[in-house]
Formats: sequence, C-alpha cells, structure tokens
Amino acid sequence: MNVRTPDPYPGWLSEEDLYEARQRLPMLYVEAVPVRLDALGYITEVGLLLQATADGEFVRSFVSGRVMYRETIRAALLRHLEKDLGTLALPQLPASPIPFTVAEYFPSPSETGLTDDRQHAVAMAYLIPVTGECHPRQDALELTWMSPQDALSPQVQAEFTGGRGNLLRQALAHAGWCR
Repeated sequence: MNVRTPDPYPGWLSEEDLYEARQRLPMLYVEAVPVRLDALGYITEVGLLLQATADGEFVRSFVSGRVMYRETIRAALLRHLEKDLGTLALPQLPASPIPFTVAEYFPSPSETGLTDDRQHAVAMAYLIPVTGECHPRQDALELTWMSPQDALSPQVQAEFTGGRGNLLRQALAHAGWCR
C-alpha cells in the first residue's frame, strides 16, 4: 500500500531516476516542526504527524520533503507545509531562512544518529509557527498537537524512527525550551 502524497511535479524525476540518484548523490530536504506559540513567542504546542509505514507500524514524524531543482528553501518549506498540513495551516515562515540545525541522514548507522534506509540525505530543519487550521494530507493519518513535555516523553520519543526524536529535542532546545 502506497501512502505517499502524490508528487505535484511528477516530471521532476521518475521513480527509477530518483532511485538511481539516491544511490549516487546526497538528497537535499527541508524538515519543519510545526509549533503553536503564546503571546510572548514561547512554544505551547508541537505538531507531530502520525503515519503508517509499509510494515503497518505507526510512527511520528515532521513535515518533510525534497528541495527541487531551482526551488528556493523558502518555497520548498511552504510547499511541503501546505502539502502535509493543508492550505489553511497558515505557516509563518522565518524572515531569514536559517535552520535550527542541518540534519544528516545515512542509510546505515553513523555518528549523526540519523538514518534513512533509502538514501544519504541532508535536511535543513526549521521550527515553523502555524496559526491556522491543519488538516493532514494523504500520507499522514493525523496531526497531533501536544505540549513540549508530552512530545519529549519516553512514550512519544519511542514512536519516532531514524533518530528524529533527537531532532525534536534539538528543535525545542534551540527555542529555549529547557524546562
């Protein structure tokens, strides 16, 4: 069962070409952790996607996707936020597109602690405030808003794959959430 959201630009790379590129080149991605903020700009909620794997497991994830040829980082962020959260999510893109970290995924365990069985990928990771209504799309079963404490709980952290739980900890630490 294929649960991926259809690529809105199917002419970019065929599945075969993408497979070949992934075997030879690092792929560039953007990842976004959607957050809700209070009036002072402190994180009150973190939005985590719940997805089903091909094996029938349920995993937590973030908004994520490839940056296309000749696409700006800002445009890629907006495209993936709208694709994964819906057009009424109203993400607030940063004035300066500087990520909270650059995540490096490898097909096998490495010193980064991040893995992606398909490829070597480099992801620019962002905290993105969202003010609108979110309606997750095809490849996500739901978007769960939870407090930072709940998102960092051992139960939720165990639902992440590929080391993404560490990425969430980095995101919250970057925002000064250290309670």
